[in-house]
Amino acid sequence: MSRKSENTRTDIYARITDRIVADLEKGVRPWVRPWRAENLTGRVSRPLRHNGQPYTGLNVLLLWSESVASGFESTTWMTLRQANELGAHVRKGESGATVVYASRFTRTEKDASGGEIERDVPFLKAYTVFNCDQIEALPEHYYRHPEPVAKPLERIEHADRFLDNTGAVVRYGGDKAYYSPSTDHIQLPRPELFRDMASMVAIRSHETLHWTAAPGRLNRDLSRYHKDRRERAFEEMVAELGSAMLCADLGIVPELDPRPDHAAYIQSWAAILGSDKRAIFAAAAHAQRAVNYLHALQPNEETSRDAA
Repeated sequence: MSRKSENTRTDIYARITDRIVADLEKGVRPWVRPWRAENLTGRVSRPLRHNGQPYTGLNVLLLWSESVASGFESTTWMTLRQANELGAHVRKGESGATVVYASRFTRTEKDASGGEIERDVPFLKAYTVFNCDQIEALPEHYYRHPEPVAKPLERIEHADRFLDNTGAVVRYGGDKAYYSPSTDHIQLPRPELFRDMASMVAIRSHETLHWTAAPGRLNRDLSRYHKDRRERAFEEMVAELGSAMLCADLGIVPELDPRPDHAAYIQSWAAILGSDKRAIFAAAAHAQRAVNYLHALQPNEETSRDAA
């Protein structure tokens, strides 16, 4: 890889990370989408591509953050070229949002003995998309707000079935929520102790994200979770990102009481990201893999959810 290409990748990592750190330093977790109350009866989702497919991984966070900052109502985004191909145009003076595409290609190289070997080379590309609220003359269906997929109670029942289908063991009692690796179970307070059922689903989703880390599942190393603050903060960031994505997939909009340790986590996350410009990319990739894993445990669910 050329020095110019490497510098470009570094610039992308730094630019995106610095923006997220700026949010964290304001006490804002940009992966917690503050859905507006008047929209709670509508469809809750991840940001969508022009073809209706949901964005994944870090791009969910980036576009949620941009929607909040700019007050966009639409969930759909597209490139300038895609808008033009639909006979539409971006309004003059509008600024786009940055999303990223990560992949790899195979390159043939010479080894020490002069033979040829193939090496996978990862690459990261940033590109710009615009929200439909910034685009004029799109086909009418891009401007329509989707009908609700289900009533709130039905969404909760659907979310409960989804989480039950994972097979994660849940025990109720006490006043704390946590995942215990030693006994491989999730502990939750009794349902009546939660503010509402949506909040309980969100907490259960968070702990289920931790549950995916077990060696027989996705094998994220939690051995230093209680010994190393950095390791703990990183795993909590993975669980927060993943549970935010999962709640959006399930149509759940919790109004969570701030946990007493969230202020400390926010400081830890800002410190991690400030020192490691690739940490948020890694956390988002782990979160997306965990969400994919939970979807794959659902009966008859055919879903293709690739990492960003």
